Amino acid sequence: MPPAAKYTRGDVTKPEELEPIFAQGLDAVCQIAGQVSIIKAFSDPVADLRTNTEGTVQVLKLCVKYKVPRLLYASSMTLYGNAAKVPTVETEPCVPDAYYGITKLASERYVHATGERPDLGFDFSVTSLRMFSVYGPGQSYNNPYQGVLGIFSGNVLRKEPITIFGDGEQTRDFVFVEDIVDGWSRALTTPAAKGQVINLGGGRATSINQLAKAVVTAFGQPNYEIRHAPGRAGEQRAVQADIAKAKQVLGWEPKTSFEAGLKRTVEWAKAEFSKGSNAAAERRA
Repeated sequence: MPPAAKYTRGDVTKPEELEPIFAQGLDAVCQIAGQVSIIKAFSDPVADLRTNTEGTVQVLKLCVKYKVPRLLYASSMTLYGNAAKVPTVETEPCVPDAYYGITKLASERYVHATGERPDLGFDFSVTSLRMFSVYGPGQSYNNPYQGVLGIFSGNVLRKEPITIFGDGEQTRDFVFVEDIVDGWSRALTTPAAKGQVINLGGGRATSINQLAKAVVTAFGQPNYEIRHAPGRAGEQRAVQADIAKAKQVLGWEPKTSFEAGLKRTVEWAKAEFSKGSNAAAERRA
């Protein structure tokens, strides 16, 4: 945690745990809490709905109660489902196939419907940032449910085969975490972002087959074992962000190339994995 940050553990679905924080007075809320696994959403859709949608509604209720003037919501590329047009603009119809995407779409609508209420008695400025495949140092390589780049990195570190679901030609749009932070910072302070929905992506499509080869090559193991398994429910076929609106409204575009970001991510993952391996060896000694 940064020295200036204060961490309070709580459950976003329990307002009694959130209210003491809101009662202190807040200038803005960045609502990024949520269940983020498409796989887990299918296996436990009630928990997914409760965390993502009910949790966001609880945050909105407290924003209204304590008259918080600004809220940014972490929306998702999954809202688009299998979009008819790729690269995809924010005005593309949202028809999510994944349960996770359905909860994110519902949450986004709650955010904007609340921001548009004429009865609030104060100016409540909201923005939804539809994030694409965020990656970078700090991403878990031990979570088998979320973050394909982190999953592949964990496979290599643990000497497990990489498994690609489907033919691997499905594409994703990867964006480095530092670029995402920059986009959020700009959205917080840009008046023109009020009431807007904005894509934050790299603006480049990468197939999962290409990703797997890039990851193993970055680890110095270009001949690493890569397997294929049947495709899974809720998988989007083609994903690529149109980021023209982010450039226009926020003056934002990603600065980190995928190659540079992957190199930094792999270096971080190796160092973190080495720390864990050394600690385990010391415990065994």
